[in-house]
Amino acid sequence: DINSVRSHQAEMKYFFWKDCGVSLQGDEREVDDVVLMGYVVADFLSALAAAAPDRPILAHCHEWQGAAALPIMRHRELEVATVFTTHATLIGRSVSAANEALYDRLDLIDPEAVATEHGIKPRFEIERAAALTADIFTTVSEITSLEAEKFLGRKADVVLPNGLNVERFTAPHEFQNLHQLAKEKIHEFVMGHFFPSYRFDLGRTLYIFTAGRYEYRNKGFDIFIEALYELNRRLKAQPNGVTVVAFIITKGPFRQLNNETLNRQAMFHELHATCEQIKEDMGRSLFRSVAEGRLPTTDDLLDEYARVRLKRMMSAWRQDPQPIHVTHDMVDPHHDPVLCHLRHRNLNNAPEDPVKVVFHPDFITTSSPVLGLEYDEFVRGCNIGVFPSYYEPWGYTPMECVIRGVPAITSDLSGFGAYVMEHFPEHNSDGMLVARRQGVGFETSVYQVTGWLHALTRMSLRERIAVRNRVETHAEFFDWAEMNKHYRVARRRALEIRFPDADTRALRAETNGQLR
Repeated sequence: DINSVRSHQAEMKYFFWKDCGVSLQGDEREVDDVVLMGYVVADFLSALAAAAPDRPILAHCHEWQGAAALPIMRHRELEVATVFTTHATLIGRSVSAANEALYDRLDLIDPEAVATEHGIKPRFEIERAAALTADIFTTVSEITSLEAEKFLGRKADVVLPNGLNVERFTAPHEFQNLHQLAKEKIHEFVMGHFFPSYRFDLGRTLYIFTAGRYEYRNKGFDIFIEALYELNRRLKAQPNGVTVVAFIITKGPFRQLNNETLNRQAMFHELHATCEQIKEDMGRSLFRSVAEGRLPTTDDLLDEYARVRLKRMMSAWRQDPQPIHVTHDMVDPHHDPVLCHLRHRNLNNAPEDPVKVVFHPDFITTSSPVLGLEYDEFVRGCNIGVFPSYYEPWGYTPMECVIRGVPAITSDLSGFGAYVMEHFPEHNSDGMLVARRQGVGFETSVYQVTGWLHALTRMSLRERIAVRNRVETHAEFFDWAEMNKHYRVARRRALEIRFPDADTRALRAETNGQLR
């Protein structure tokens, strides 16, 4: 309870500077709370060590917000083994969020200057102090370890990749069935959004998507849109009857749902309800006709009133305007980077364009009147996820695709992409595609992503099913049951450093995953 020591805040900040060398000038509530948390955690662990002097104790701290206790414990010479994990360096996040080149000029970046410029100096100093004072310092990927070495002054002792809780099915066809069910729900949105203006064959429609925080460059939205433009150009030059609907899912600055989007979905649902009612009436007419011993005619099944209802609904359903490519009213549509890029490349959902785009600047939930799906259900219904990130310390989005049997494109600048390249030599043929971004030009990355998407449009249904099967077989490798072995290594090494003469049973228990 950090409020229990808030009256000592000024005193704690002073000693944090005096004992740990971290200056905390100014009044910043979040930073102050982190320091208070550091002291109460250090006090708690001090009491625990005193109460159990013969038991090895280990503290694992994550991110700068949880790490202020580490330099405090080091100053007190507390006998507690410590592990610190940073999931992304503050300097790396700040530079990339400002759309500045990071990896091309890593050696030229002055972390102190960046921290001052972005107003994160106290946070940065806490992060650096934690990295330098922990017994074992860890990051979530090799590329983040490289950042840490440059900005924090210490390379990771152990890399701790992230995992997910993976639920696999006994029968391989079960996840394929879930894919089809989810795809049908996406079909419904697409019909409501596009079919009032024009139609295309849903049986030959592929759904691709990208998702993540609205960091236009960091998350690779720029490469995604540019690849859509090139894919659209190729499919128009050599049409094969395939339509691609591309979704951009992020949390952008919007005011409200777009009225046109809502109206189209409302009309679609009204049309669906009308057809369902007429279907029930037709069922009763069919039964009566058969019971009377005769085959029904069209007039028996569809009376004049039903015909009028359908004609009225169809007349209201048809609209001339092209489907818009954003589902919400943006705060600043004229300067929104995604909308500007779509306009620049004329990706305007014209009838002749085989590539259609839906920009959904809000996270997906079942309560949404537009898509009405949970995110994991939406992922299952898509044919491929595209995440060619520039800055991605790990990257959950492609991993979430893989565990659901959905092919995914990541990049070699993401932690997940680098992990896949190292551990799965045949990753590109197994549907885990790693785009090259490190040391290559923007256009090279675009054409690589476009090539994979174009190849997908030329696959048969059987071939796409085979790819999904190959992807899904890798799901178990990203389960926490597999990934936590790296955590056991880090904790064992920290215990060995701090307690070299301790009973080795505790170390063996940690290595075997028995210690929680």
